[in-house]
Amino acid sequence: MIRFVLNVLWLIFGGGLVLAIGYGIAALICFVLVVTIPFGVASLRLASYSLWPFGRTLVPKPGVGVASGIANVIWVLLAGWWLALSHIVAGVSLCLTIIGIPFGVANFKLVPAAIWPLGQQVVPAP
Repeated sequence: MIRFVLNVLWLIFGGGLVLAIGYGIAALICFVLVVTIPFGVASLRLASYSLWPFGRTLVPKPGVGVASGIANVIWVLLAGWWLALSHIVAGVSLCLTIIGIPFGVANFKLVPAAIWPLGQQVVPAP
């Protein structure tokens, strides 16, 4: 029940809806450019994760290859570093208040996903 309440508050006050819309727009752009479709799939995964982060975690997919690692390097150079930086800035600013600490922690939880999204999957937290 606490996870549900935190997720609803995250949608309203923590910026979850804005993040999900941003990642969704990035996914649409990636799908239009055809060559970047794997990045679009990763952006949709990030949109889903940023929409409902409490009670879920990011784990490596078993059996991913070298191509995923190379694509992640390209992702970091083009988009990952500024996405991660925006999550860090938002997390620090949210942690300045006691009420915002859980939302700041959720932003920090999204940093590894923003940096290295390919070869990862979102699963329910234990």
